[in-house]
Amino acid sequence: MLVQPVTATAPSLSGAQIMSQVWRDLTFLHWRVAPEVVAALMPPHTRPDVHDGSSWVGLIPFRMVGAGVGRGPAVPWLGSFAETNVRLYSVDEQGRRGIVFRTLEASRLAVVLGARAAFALPYAWAKMQVVEADGVLTYSSNRRWPSPRAAATRIVVRPGDPLPAGDVLGDFLTARWGLHTRAFGRTLYVPNRHETWPLQRAELLHLDDALVDVCGPPGVSARPPDSVLFSRGVRTVFAVPVDAKRPVTGADRR
Repeated sequence: MLVQPVTATAPSLSGAQIMSQVWRDLTFLHWRVAPEVVAALMPPHTRPDVHDGSSWVGLIPFRMVGAGVGRGPAVPWLGSFAETNVRLYSVDEQGRRGIVFRTLEASRLAVVLGARAAFALPYAWAKMQVVEADGVLTYSSNRRWPSPRAAATRIVVRPGDPLPAGDVLGDFLTARWGLHTRAFGRTLYVPNRHETWPLQRAELLHLDDALVDVCGPPGVSARPPDSVLFSRGVRTVFAVPVDAKRPVTGADRR
């Protein structure tokens, strides 16, 4: 299997556009884990992606702004909300690198229900807040549904200097051009495209986390993260999912 290279610039989007989103004020906390620790958490036909001998667990809080369906305009109110996800890194049988979400905590119940029904993504409804003051961002999330309600996190960071272009680890952790999800008896690959991330180093001032522990693997967030990054964000679009076992062909491109 030939694994696609990590590139900071997105490849051409395959398939018709199904949604657009703007991601703002993201913090990326990442921990190294052995690939065998997360292998059982991957969907069928995928395996853990590896950098420098390790796979990685990510905890990423941010603000979703102006999400829209298809090529239509942003959905008022419903399309803007706080979100926090726990994610792993995957490669499918076609060599496509992606993300596997263990949870996507979101503050809009309608979004949670819609995403769970349409793509079987593990969205959860949470009370969330993102506050910025004096150059410091504070993210808080407390799950409402489904249980356990102990799935909560509080993160405080101070963004710092820009990360130089071409940072190999930064690109591996953030330049992901699709996600893998198990839905309707199949493992799907959902392609996406966005601008190159404007990344910054960041200082973690406080972390009180149970979310990673609840979603697995346990014990990871009890130690300091191995990477802390920040970004003011990008606009992204998603295309029609394809079966993870099937290569993208010219017929998929619009």
